[in-house]
Amino acid sequence: MEGTIKRITDKGFGFISSDGEQDIFFHSSSVEGCSFDDLREGQRVRYDVGRGPKGPRAENVTVAD
Repeated sequence: MEGTIKRITDKGFGFISSDGEQDIFFHSSSVEGCSFDDLREGQRVRYDVGRGPKGPRAENVTVAD
């Protein structure tokens, strides 16, 4: 899937917004190909949807070209 980073916290997690979909949680450990600190709100990313302890979450998060 592809979406836009909606919000990033200083605690190592954030949320991705995708057209027509509910915002999805992501953790810094799920970021690949760059550092969590390099991500910015409004940036386009690609991700897979996985299952976390509290529901769906983004996995394999990468910056979209």
